[in-house]
Amino acid sequence: MSQEDFMKKKSSRFDRLVAQYYSAVYSFASRLTDDHRDEIVFTRHAVSSAHKLAQKLRDPTAIAIVLLSSVIRAGLESA
Repeated sequence: MSQEDFMKKKSSRFDRLVAQYYSAVYSFASRLTDDHRDEIVFTRHAVSSAHKLAQKLRDPTAIAIVLLSSVIRAGLESA
């Protein structure tokens, strides 16, 4: 497999991850703050964190835990 094919595969897996979890993570973030900008920042931070771990995490439950934990952490750090 070429480097380009490998990067496309990683990218498509990440795109699926975002498509699957983004709205739920955003909804969770909106419950932690009344600021629309913070909701977006928390969600992007969570997705970015999950992206870094996506290669290691194959279990959807583990990915969901990473996403929600990242939102909580971002919320606590901003408080």
